[in-house]
Amino acid sequence: MFLPVRTCSFVRLIVDFAALLNTFLILIICLDQQAAAMSEKPTAYEGRNLLGFQFYLKHSEEHKVIQGFVDRVLPGVFKRIAQGKSQMDILGVGSGGGEIDAHILSVIGSELPAISLSADIVEPSMELSDNFKALVRRTPSLQKIPISWHTVTCEGFEKQVKDNGNVKRFDLIHMIQMLYYVKDYPRMIQFFHSLLKDNSKLLIVHEGAGSGWDILWKTYRAELCTKTVSDYMSAGDIKVHLNQLGLRYEEHLISSTMDITACFTKGDEMGELLLDFMTEQDHFYQSLTPDLQTGILDLLRNKCSTEKNGRILFDNSLCCLLVYS
Repeated sequence: MFLPVRTCSFVRLIVDFAALLNTFLILIICLDQQAAAMSEKPTAYEGRNLLGFQFYLKHSEEHKVIQGFVDRVLPGVFKRIAQGKSQMDILGVGSGGGEIDAHILSVIGSELPAISLSADIVEPSMELSDNFKALVRRTPSLQKIPISWHTVTCEGFEKQVKDNGNVKRFDLIHMIQMLYYVKDYPRMIQFFHSLLKDNSKLLIVHEGAGSGWDILWKTYRAELCTKTVSDYMSAGDIKVHLNQLGLRYEEHLISSTMDITACFTKGDEMGELLLDFMTEQDHFYQSLTPDLQTGILDLLRNKCSTEKNGRILFDNSLCCLLVYS
């Protein structure tokens, strides 16, 4: 049976229109996905900032300082949390490459060998998460611990928990040097605190009130809080919100300094990389005006640091807040 020529033309027209409409819909979806990707806030450590972060950790020995605090102060805390329990569930928030998480798990394992451990890790950086997984593969004791990986932001993890409906609770939650990158940190603290079991702790480690970081970032808040750090707070500001939330906590100060002498020699590769990280700039001398550069360098030398034996030592002090469940 043959259709009239006019009918065939009409059918062809409908088919062509449907194909065009399908192409148009695919284009709209792609544009929408592209717009969503462009509007999403970048993770804190990417590109040059990741290099700066890694150099900062090595140069400042921040991890060594925090690990020393864990060794001195926290074993007794872990033992009190574990009383009457056969298992401890640990949640690391913003765990980075996992060096501190691994140390905490190691200390708990050595102090409480009869306790079974599990860990959940929230870290939005794929590269840092891969570094953590590589660390696990190199560490036999970590391979015995069940670890769940969540490569999402704090907000993304909160959504996962609420969508899932089956809320897992934890004996220890730690948020170490990561609240700078959270938009609504009081709400995030409240959310993660709600995930604690009875007789458990939320461990927050943050830059101390009055430290060099506090002075630098609050003095130049408008100029520096333009990227992944949208607003700056010190441990002193976090304490204000803990008090407002009615949460009980202990405070421990962790004194530390970092040699930033190289930052004052323009052209020094490591000094400039450290300056980039400290101010969250891609290139300090290219991104900021000469007047702003001069002001920041003067502040770093005269307000944020002390001088000893010709070296300029930045006040890199931290504060640990142990929040009760």
